[in-house]
Amino acid sequence: QVQLVESGGGLVQPGGSLRLSCAASGSIFSINTMGWYRQAPGKQREWVASIGSGGVTNYVESVKGRFTISRDNAKNTVYLQMNSVKPEDTAVYFCYLLGGGKYWGQGTQVTVSS
Repeated sequence: QVQLVESGGGLVQPGGSLRLSCAASGSIFSINTMGWYRQAPGKQREWVASIGSGGVTNYVESVKGRFTISRDNAKNTVYLQMNSVKPEDTAVYFCYLLGGGKYWGQGTQVTVSS
């Protein structure tokens, strides 16, 4: 089993920055993909970004140039640096790990508002 614990959510003003973290523990495959989804109120869960264990990254078009995903393999931790945030980035952000199964974190709320 794999456990994922997110942190770093909160309230941020439009144009501001926020950094999310997600630490994985348990039986983790060395080859895996970690990433983030988000779910805004009344909307379906949306994939945001992913990073492979080799460092290859992918982003949804709406966050390209504003969000940066990174990982520390030694700590089994993935990060999402969110810059130039917009009100439409408001959502619960869920991290996931894909490797020997798909595992989810509990979610962390990000609210972008003035």
